[in-house]
Amino acid sequence: MENRNLVNVTLAAIVIAALIVSGIAPFDRATWVMEVAPVLIALPLMIATRQSYPLTMLLTVLIAIHALVLIGGGAYTYARVPLGFWLQDLLGTVRNPYDKIGHLLQGFVPAMVAREILIRGGYVVGRRMTGFVCICIAMAISASYELIEWAAALAMGQGADEFLGTQGDQWDTQSDMFMALIGSSTAMALLSGWHDRQLKRLISK
Repeated sequence: MENRNLVNVTLAAIVIAALIVSGIAPFDRATWVMEVAPVLIALPLMIATRQSYPLTMLLTVLIAIHALVLIGGGAYTYARVPLGFWLQDLLGTVRNPYDKIGHLLQGFVPAMVAREILIRGGYVVGRRMTGFVCICIAMAISASYELIEWAAALAMGQGADEFLGTQGDQWDTQSDMFMALIGSSTAMALLSGWHDRQLKRLISK
C-alpha cells in the first residue's frame, strides 16, 4: 500500500508540475485550455476518489502518460511539439505526427478505463464481449472529440487551426479515429491479462 501511495503521489506531482509549467507561456492560450481540459477534469476526480475508488496501478500509469501527452500538445500545439519533429525526421513523414500519438492514446487509455469500470461493476459478462464494448466506448469518445473539434472550427474559424492540428490533411478526422481504433484494439489484445491480475489483487483487498 505504501508503494502504491508513493507511486500515486509521484505521478500526480509530475503531472501537476508539467501542467503548471505548460501553462506559464503556452504557444496559444485558448488551445492550451482546450487541450488540457481533460487533465483538469480527470486529475481532481482521481484525487477525490483515491480512497473510495482506487484504480489499478496499470491504469493509473496509463492515465498519467496520456495526461503528459495532452499537456505537451497544449503547451506547443500538436503541430509544433519537438518530439513530433524528431519523429517526423526519424520516420520521414510529411507532417508532425505527435497528434497521432495523442489519438492512439485516446483509444488506448479510455478503453482501459472502460474495462476497469465495466469489470469492477459487473456490467458485462465475458472476456470477448468486454473487449468489444470497451473498443466501442473508446471509439464513441473519439468520435465525440472529433465533433467537438468540428464545433470549435465553426465557432472560431481560422482561430481553431492550432486546436484542430490538421496540418492541411483533409483526412485528419478519419485518420484520428483510425488511430483510436488501433489504440483501443491494441490495449485489449496486449493488456487484458495483466489488467485482470491487477484487478483481482485490487478487488480481493
